Amino acid sequence: MGQGQSDEHVARNVSTEQLSHELALRFAKKCFTPLEITHYKDIFRSLADEQDGIQYWKEETLCRFLVIPDALGPGPLVYQMATYLGAFPFPSLAPSILTIEAMLKVVVIMTERYGTVLKRGRADRNKLLFRSLAVFDRRMSSVYEQPSQELLESVRDEKSDKVDTSDAVLEEARSQAAGQEPRSALGFAIDKPANDEDEEEDDDELALAALDSLDAIEVFKFDQRATDTKIHHAQIPVDNFRRLLMLLLVIAPLDSQESLSKHAERLTPPRVESLRQVADSILWSFTPEQNAGIFYHSFNKIIPTSLPYMFDGLNALFEHFLFSKNIDLSKRKRSSAPAQMTSSLPQTLDPPLEPLLPREGDVLNLDILSQISFFIKGNNLFRRLRPLYLGGDAGFSLGSIEQKVFNWRAPSILLVSGTRLPSTPNGTRERSFADTLPAKRFPNGVSGNSSRNKVIFGAYIDVPWKHTYKEAIGGPEMLLFQLSPLHEVFHASTLSRDYLTFTKAGLGLGCPPPRSKTISGLSSHTALGPVSLMLDSSLEFGVFTHDSTGGGSFHPSVSRRTDWQDRFEIENLEIWGCGGDEEAARQRAAWAFEEREAEARRSVKMGKDIEADRALLEMAGLVGGHGNTGGSMG
Repeated sequence: MGQGQSDEHVARNVSTEQLSHELALRFAKKCFTPLEITHYKDIFRSLADEQDGIQYWKEETLCRFLVIPDALGPGPLVYQMATYLGAFPFPSLAPSILTIEAMLKVVVIMTERYGTVLKRGRADRNKLLFRSLAVFDRRMSSVYEQPSQELLESVRDEKSDKVDTSDAVLEEARSQAAGQEPRSALGFAIDKPANDEDEEEDDDELALAALDSLDAIEVFKFDQRATDTKIHHAQIPVDNFRRLLMLLLVIAPLDSQESLSKHAERLTPPRVESLRQVADSILWSFTPEQNAGIFYHSFNKIIPTSLPYMFDGLNALFEHFLFSKNIDLSKRKRSSAPAQMTSSLPQTLDPPLEPLLPREGDVLNLDILSQISFFIKGNNLFRRLRPLYLGGDAGFSLGSIEQKVFNWRAPSILLVSGTRLPSTPNGTRERSFADTLPAKRFPNGVSGNSSRNKVIFGAYIDVPWKHTYKEAIGGPEMLLFQLSPLHEVFHASTLSRDYLTFTKAGLGLGCPPPRSKTISGLSSHTALGPVSLMLDSSLEFGVFTHDSTGGGSFHPSVSRRTDWQDRFEIENLEIWGCGGDEEAARQRAAWAFEEREAEARRSVKMGKDIEADRALLEMAGLVGGHGNTGGSMG
């Protein structure tokens, strides 16, 4: 390389480092309170290694501080993400050494506190997180090869004998760590991309917003050209993503001041296997064709629709950097911190939190609950769900659902699990169920990694339950979803409003209300919506239909442009109430009222003319079909 090119490279590297330093200072000043910065500095410096006057964190230090569970194996991946984000907004500087400024940028991005600095719209961090996880070539190694800390420390500037963090040196270190020839300073050696038809723009919104705030857009564009890491070339290795998903499931209920150690203690071998099964269901939605890696076009389509809150657990995890155990300003001496600071101190003697679930169901457990929190906000789920109807306890009947659920005046979640029926019905019951349905036109859905054909479907119901004699109930916040063997969320559409029907004929989601009388010339089969879930009147069988052309009450899949239908035998059915003490108190009051009404009916003395007495009671609304509260559907 000529002397002119070398000087140009050094000058550019200096300018990017200066801008990176200025951005870190802005983040420190505008994204945190002075007390939070004090806590952050204490945590970083108390655990940092130091060499030649540079303090930095090693992978072991980061994983130990965050209490990353060894049983799940995501530690190297979390460190990889941090070393990429620490170089923000210049990808050419990645992987960065985790200095105090680099780690500050990691915390800002992971906790989404950048909004006060990056004001150019609400920048989305998903693309940045994808980049931090991706491998920019075709070799899908288990873990993206990061240069070891020892190797980085051994690469010295000959004149200053300091650690050289320029992009060229780090790239050389990365190549040596992977046992490869050094790549060109102009980019990585990558093959021709496999999905050119879905090529994405390579601009990173967060990075552009950061450089815009520093009035340095041109520097960023030059840096992007130099690295040449087009996002459509990148993939996240499947095994890496599985391990990250398992970690995200564990940290989903985490509070900002709650140690992950409490959750890690529960990671017994059966729990780890359960986490793996749930993670595989989610993973399959990204790689239905069993690709070796996950491309950005799939990542960008599926996360906003089916997993919008998947990364929320990272916010609370990295908030731990803002609460040092070494600083307790409540025990200050004469002149201490201002009163307004002490109010923000972590409470060390908080009472124990309520359990995440009051009890586990046959379908809903902690791992399934975390999976649901990836698309329904966790603050509506953790410590907020109440079991309204559990089929294994209350019995599988529509009357039991009516009795247990109809008095709940808040949203609820329905979950149903079962086993797929064979293509040719076996036995009288299966044939009778098949006779009530239109002829099957679509094949079964994917089987995922399960050979037992187990399925789990569900719905988020945003209105109180009631009978639907003429029209369906529900609103635009309704969700229909599949949890296993593949994760998918189907949002409410406005083309049709047949969201939920509850009649003597059964329970339907996305199905038009059944006709009260058979019309001559029309089929008497149960009507199924294009994207719908139907449970029969005996709660013995169910059917989920997906017609990719759409047009019904729920939008079709964004990841699978195919048609399928799963007919299954119901094994478990549960309905959980979303709410708190107030909703539960109202339900108890409604139950008490119904009990008093039932007692009043029983205490009425009947005369000799039974028919006349019954007519009188019906006129009073005490018996008969005029009231809709309580009782069985008969």
